[in-house]
Amino acid sequence: MTNDILRANSLPMKTKIKICGLSTEASIDAAIDSGADYIGLVHFEKSPRHVSLEQAAALRTYAAQRIKVALLLVNADPQTTGKAISVVKPDVIQFHGSETPDWLKLVSDNSGLEIWKALGVKDKPTLAKSSRYVGAADRLLFDAPAKALPGGTGTSFDWSLLADHDHQIDWGLAGGLDPDNVTGALQATQAPLVDVSSGVESAPGVKQVDRIAAFCQAVRDYDASK
Repeated sequence: MTNDILRANSLPMKTKIKICGLSTEASIDAAIDSGADYIGLVHFEKSPRHVSLEQAAALRTYAAQRIKVALLLVNADPQTTGKAISVVKPDVIQFHGSETPDWLKLVSDNSGLEIWKALGVKDKPTLAKSSRYVGAADRLLFDAPAKALPGGTGTSFDWSLLADHDHQIDWGLAGGLDPDNVTGALQATQAPLVDVSSGVESAPGVKQVDRIAAFCQAVRDYDASK
């Protein structure tokens, strides 16, 4: 028993992987087959990855218990948020707008779902403000600052900002990741989770099976090298 525990403790930590912005059953299968831990469904009409709540519900049903499903919302009003949770029944609600800690806490208390919050990182002071989400979010996703869209733009930020940050909440890295740079991103940040969207696409909203596989393989190779 003791030897089993020692062997388990000596195994490298597995980096979690989220493939975001999926809209087809084929892309869900690709994420699952490649060993991803989460998929993301975007309900935000301005996004090229937008899916209706009915589409999201069908994709969630298709994924079933094979992979955890995050539903991404951007500054959705209470009625839309409640309907989204009721119709889609996701495992995770990912907020990607200017939602407050109080709102996240309210959603968490009333839904019982895991709550993630994406934050655009501009500088150290911006990063320091993330502590206000302690007790409100289960995970923070550090992303590039929002521009025309709040995410999925293929833009990264200065990963060195995270190097000595005192993380008080579980977190993940997003923004501009792809199969070619995710190893460097992990080496720079030791992120426990990586989130990719445009980096595994051939065009906005069009996922590529081979790029999903390549991204996941790069993460697993990094894990094995530690």
